[in-house]
Amino acid sequence: MPSPNPATPPLSSPNQTAVILDALADGVFTVDAEWRITSFNRAAEELTGVPRDEALGHRCSDVFRGSACENACPIRRALADDAPVIGTPVYVIGREGQRLPVSVSAAALKDDAGQVVGGVETFRDLRQVEELRKRLESGYRFEDLVSRNREMQQLFELLPTIAASDSTVLIHGDSGTGKELVARAIHNLGPRREGPFVALNCGALPDSLLESELFGYKKGAFTDARADKPGRFALAEKGTLLLDEVADVSQAMQMRLLRVLQERQYEPLGATHSVQADVRVIAASNRDLESLVQQGEFRRDLFYRINVIQLNLPMLRDRKEDIPLLVDHFVSRYNHLQGKDVAGVSEQALELLMDHDYPGNIRELENIVERAFILCSSGLIGPEHLPEGLRPHGADDGTDAGGAGRRGGATLRDLEKQAIAAALERHSGSRKEAAAELGIHKSTFFRKLKAYGIEAPLHGDRS
Repeated sequence: MPSPNPATPPLSSPNQTAVILDALADGVFTVDAEWRITSFNRAAEELTGVPRDEALGHRCSDVFRGSACENACPIRRALADDAPVIGTPVYVIGREGQRLPVSVSAAALKDDAGQVVGGVETFRDLRQVEELRKRLESGYRFEDLVSRNREMQQLFELLPTIAASDSTVLIHGDSGTGKELVARAIHNLGPRREGPFVALNCGALPDSLLESELFGYKKGAFTDARADKPGRFALAEKGTLLLDEVADVSQAMQMRLLRVLQERQYEPLGATHSVQADVRVIAASNRDLESLVQQGEFRRDLFYRINVIQLNLPMLRDRKEDIPLLVDHFVSRYNHLQGKDVAGVSEQALELLMDHDYPGNIRELENIVERAFILCSSGLIGPEHLPEGLRPHGADDGTDAGGAGRRGGATLRDLEKQAIAAALERHSGSRKEAAAELGIHKSTFFRKLKAYGIEAPLHGDRS
């Protein structure tokens, strides 16, 4: 057996290690006990735009300036837990100041005696994944509305046609379902988009104030009327006026609204002549107006006048497939508003969010995310950042004795299985159409059917 060539360096030599690291597609760097970078591979240079010689010897936080550097450093976590950190999504700041999404893994480096001498971190470029996610999400967006729910998608298709007309629209939906967002979308898509959009919550004001808010008043109309004040109809001239919670308007005020809608004119308080109203009216209510008509609480003629086109918004508990999309939407919004780098929500936190019934609908979900931003400055939103009522009893980490992330017996797997079964039922067993509705590739959808043991009848070319 020939003796080894003494000129060949051992595999553990620094030179060989550098060659191996430079061959990796993922960025890799190591730090010493003082957090100074001791190695920096080619992929790390390419991703960050920082040359190796500028990174070596500098503290890693100065080089990366990432979302996790201050409060959730992966290497620091690996040292604290004495266990590797795997696949944590964070952002790093590139040389030109751009935010770069990456997936980070980290571990401690120890000497032969088991003493910690530094750490190693790898990071994978997620820009293509992020772009794909944005492209996928764009297919479920309409103005500021976000949904993959079939009923909402059908509404998205109708909105441009509805917006093109000048007919009165009635939007029905529970509080927090997004009635004002739909009204704004109709305004923005229509010929009045250059005009103002004005909203008024009719249920929040007594008749005496509501009348002056809607129609305005003239100087001297009453004791404190020291100057003319335009009403909401005047402010919305050549634009759109949203009358929210119109069901709460008194019978007397209903009569005045009917006159405006029929004759397109109104009289400000104290005025001696009528004013023309060039305004598109959109009404909204969280109560069933047709039932109120039957009970004599709402004028039938006004109901028919505002119910030219009716749109019904489902409650969030009936469109739970939208929760991940909405959470991503709100995370992006609050990152922008608050200048933070929260990467998203953990799987355990998402399971808790999916399991909640949301009596406050989308508004409640947004409030939950906003609250989480107060407690979470970077990294992932976890169960500990959610309101106590959403967490399993007696736990604050999203787990219980029944298994990780369970609450009330439901998991993401359970909810996904239910969503797939419901989609198949809506499409009469068509796997292709169900997969398209859920935004899942056909082959992935078939694998999930098999994994969940869901039987779907075949329908010829509709399979």
